[in-house]
Amino acid sequence: MESPLPDSLDLQLLHALDTDGRASFSRIAGVLGVSDQTVARRFRRLRAEFGARVVAVRDVERLGQERWMLRLRCTPDAADSIARALARRPDTAWIGVTSGGTEVVGMTRMRTRGEHDELLLGKLPRTPSIVEIRAHQLLHGFYGGPSGWLGKRRALTPQQVDALRPVFDEAPAADSGTRITADDEPLVAALEGDGRASFAELRQATGRSESAVRRRLGQLLRSGALFIDVQFDSGAFGFGTRALLWITAAPSAMDAVGRALATHPEVAFAAATAGHCNLVAVIVCRDTASVYRYLNEDLGRLEGVQHVECAPVLRTVKQLRYEERR
Repeated sequence: MESPLPDSLDLQLLHALDTDGRASFSRIAGVLGVSDQTVARRFRRLRAEFGARVVAVRDVERLGQERWMLRLRCTPDAADSIARALARRPDTAWIGVTSGGTEVVGMTRMRTRGEHDELLLGKLPRTPSIVEIRAHQLLHGFYGGPSGWLGKRRALTPQQVDALRPVFDEAPAADSGTRITADDEPLVAALEGDGRASFAELRQATGRSESAVRRRLGQLLRSGALFIDVQFDSGAFGFGTRALLWITAAPSAMDAVGRALATHPEVAFAAATAGHCNLVAVIVCRDTASVYRYLNEDLGRLEGVQHVECAPVLRTVKQLRYEERR
């Protein structure tokens, strides 16, 4: 019988999907040395019990779109409703509640100046339960996006990862793959709902032939404009403590500190930012003692770090995809 908690094989499966989210179960099974039925059964269990989802994500940095981290200080009774309202928006990628339940933190992608003004200058300032708004534009990504935290767990060997890397039929023509056009939106929207949707399902969603869908998806994935990511509950694997770090580094050390953060096993996301600090990171640890050790040792020893504000994440409301609670 399978254990009630996920095990090393489950983590290997998630790492395999993080490497190629559209790989067939038979291909994954061959690399992991188990049967197709075992992989399919494990995946269904991860979805049903541990919130695993495979979804397509737009690489906003590659697409030239603005990304912002929002810090909204709220009245305690309003944080949950504000977090859920932001999570419902299609232009948010991560929403969490921190600081004793009085702060909502989220990441947004702004495709146009109108979207930026509508959220930051329109809706949020008119929300009476929001006491303070801080908006930090992300200037440069050091880690995150296509580079996932799962890869740092090394559940798979380098040879297994190489065996699972996606192989594309052809390169995008004349930069066409580096842009997501209006014609691509039905395809992308379907994959944002289910990154493993079959080509028959994508044909239905787009009205295009399966060969055209296969070719266009390959172009978008190969260019990096779109990537397939995995959402799951890291707490089920023993990593139940997350924290946001707002870091101030000396200007001359900012790039070196950011690159160092990208190599740390605890860091799931790191970027340079505008605002009261110049770096932001998200760490995933086993417990609060591990957070302390990381702050004291790995981060504390980086030359050029002048100040660190640590905000434990009490609840993650949205990772890549939001599903309304019932």
